[in-house]
Amino acid sequence: MQFDVTIIGSGPGGYVAAIRCAQLGMKTAIIEKYDVLGGTCLNVGCIPSKALLDSSEHYHNAAHRFAEHGIKLSSLKVDMAQMIRRKQDVVDQTCKGVAFLMKKNKISVFTGVGSFVDKNTIRITKKDGSTEEITTLKTIIATGSKPVTPDFMGYDKNRVITSTEALNLTEVPSSMIVIGAGVIGLELGSVFARLGTKIEVVEYMDRILPGMDTDCAKELQKSLKGLGIAFHLSHAVSEVKGGKKQVSVTMKANNADNPVTLTADYCLIAIGRKPYTTGLGLENIGLTTDDKGRIAVDDHLQTSIEGIYAIGDVVRGAMLAHKAEEEGVMVAEWMAGQKPHIDYNLIPGVVYTWPEMSSVGKTEETLKAEGIPYKVGKFPFKALGRARASMDTEGLVKVIAHKDTDELLGVHMVGPRVADVIMEAVALMEFRASAEDMARICHPHPTYTEAVKEAALAATENRALHV
Repeated sequence: MQFDVTIIGSGPGGYVAAIRCAQLGMKTAIIEKYDVLGGTCLNVGCIPSKALLDSSEHYHNAAHRFAEHGIKLSSLKVDMAQMIRRKQDVVDQTCKGVAFLMKKNKISVFTGVGSFVDKNTIRITKKDGSTEEITTLKTIIATGSKPVTPDFMGYDKNRVITSTEALNLTEVPSSMIVIGAGVIGLELGSVFARLGTKIEVVEYMDRILPGMDTDCAKELQKSLKGLGIAFHLSHAVSEVKGGKKQVSVTMKANNADNPVTLTADYCLIAIGRKPYTTGLGLENIGLTTDDKGRIAVDDHLQTSIEGIYAIGDVVRGAMLAHKAEEEGVMVAEWMAGQKPHIDYNLIPGVVYTWPEMSSVGKTEETLKAEGIPYKVGKFPFKALGRARASMDTEGLVKVIAHKDTDELLGVHMVGPRVADVIMEAVALMEFRASAEDMARICHPHPTYTEAVKEAALAATENRALHV
């Protein structure tokens, strides 16, 4: 079978690339090694984790905040098995939606491991060992990533787990150790903390969420501590031992001599993800990966082999589903002769804890390192009537603008619904707006978005009105 373009991998980057290619008139195929489309994000990542985050937040509010709202409950308990069933229903519906979109756009779907025979021939190896081959003019590699699990951490999928297994626990653990204070560790740690699990987070760095805004990270850590999460920052893990019913984690503070051992029901390894290119047969077409497992690409995401592109987690940049989607669209449009562009500085990042944390643009640390003069405006959510009405007063909005030109350089938030609120900043920064532009936009009252206006006012000659 001959195709104009073949996509290997059906995660957000891959399936969106396939849809855009089909929309542009290309005869398109997509190859997925699993029986269900959607990749990590839809099956064992973004979608199921958000389902559990919402479920756990509902329970936590019912247990700790409903009474203050004048809502009285009795005999409240967690039905973890039902929580997991609901999560799976959400996943199934979403994945079926992707399958429908493939059919709607007349995209040929192949199930099996796709590997290069040569630059225009791809072999598909099915579960039963049988194979078939297709030919293609162009190929997009979108095979995503998988969790990093060092050998010394004893990953056994039983007591030493990753996010994949954590999303399918059918009973609430009494205790869990989370290795890594990044997005995945904090999100899943907060899920179980809300349900009553004793959570201890071990992080090698001296802060949570390295690379994100320091002020917001400190605010979020304070909120998570209030949830009962304990943090062991500046600690290195030397050994993880999993047993039948418990796990032990040996760690040592960076400035200490003696190691300390923690025990818990489970240990969640959340120290990052690495590109997944196993079985692609890259060596058959002369492609190699760097020391981090990434495939090198040019500004148009084409590899060193003409007609072969790579997107998402297998190339440089943040490992984010929406980044992969934008890259998939860009490659499709570039192949069709258009002139697409992505501003990687304006790809927002989100942490879906509660309160949420979101960010776009430069941080203060980056601006200092680059020698760019800047000014800062901050506004706390506790000063908003809307936040007080919903009892979501933790967090702040921080606006960073150029000291001389007033152009928005970075916006960082921790607070209620900031995963959605951040898009105001993204849209304005795409058009190179100033802090004054942001401040002069009329925001509806009462809303959480008023905090953005007030932070922009604070960055504009310290003009915040409500603080």
